[in-house]
Amino acid sequence: MTEIQATDVILAATVAADDDAAPRKSVWRRFEPTILGTGTIILLLLVWQFLPDFVPMKAGTKLFFTVPSHIAGTLWTMFATGSIWKPLGVSASAFAIGLLLAIVAGLPLGVLLGRSATLNAMIDPFITAFNATPRLVFLPLLMLWFGIGIWSKVAVVFLGALFPLLINTYEGVRNADKLLINVVRSFGAGEWDIARLVVVPNSLPFIIVGLRLAIGRAVLGVVVSEFFGSQDGLGVVMVRAASQFKVDIVFAGLIVFAALSLIMTGLVKLLENRLTRWRPQHSNAG
Repeated sequence: MTEIQATDVILAATVAADDDAAPRKSVWRRFEPTILGTGTIILLLLVWQFLPDFVPMKAGTKLFFTVPSHIAGTLWTMFATGSIWKPLGVSASAFAIGLLLAIVAGLPLGVLLGRSATLNAMIDPFITAFNATPRLVFLPLLMLWFGIGIWSKVAVVFLGALFPLLINTYEGVRNADKLLINVVRSFGAGEWDIARLVVVPNSLPFIIVGLRLAIGRAVLGVVVSEFFGSQDGLGVVMVRAASQFKVDIVFAGLIVFAALSLIMTGLVKLLENRLTRWRPQHSNAG
């Protein structure tokens, strides 16, 4: 075998070895965030679970302290007995209705403001003022208008989720590709066609970010409204449990609200991946 042939064999073996190792490397990179995140959560839960065994606590401190196993048992009991379903349904309904109304109102208004300088000049001062005002300030007024039922919570959720969606949609429309808009307009496209074919697709990253922020604001709106002005809901259960020093129930409600946020954020992430498949993929070759 000549030296050139030997070199070719070595190079071929090296490439084959790299090809065999590449899938393993890509699999690790794919699941690395999940593995590291899950491992960190498990580690923190273990530390929390065994902390009372290693750290001495006074009787008063133990009264307000609990461990993950107790919380899990309480949460299981609440679901098994059905005691959580009614308050969870009230909270989830307020969240869903308020967020849906915010999407229906925020997205079209954001597109209109981004496409119309006149309309933006007229409405922007109100948007800036309301966005800078804490939503909790409106709660007493909303309770007077809508009562202490579900619709006051829907209004708080709507106000909390509206402005992230509206502002991010506006920014996305303003940053749309002007050259592409002019090209589409040169072919005789109207404003509706421009918005449908160019503006909205180019604004998707901004809209997705706004939707993620809106979900967090919506959950916060449900919690705040139920803490301070409601008769039913998971937040009301947490407040009543706190007044009776039932820490396990408080943490159980906290976990349910966190799970709701994670589920909705995950759904938005799936939607983002599905909507952005049309984008061209940049090759690393070269």
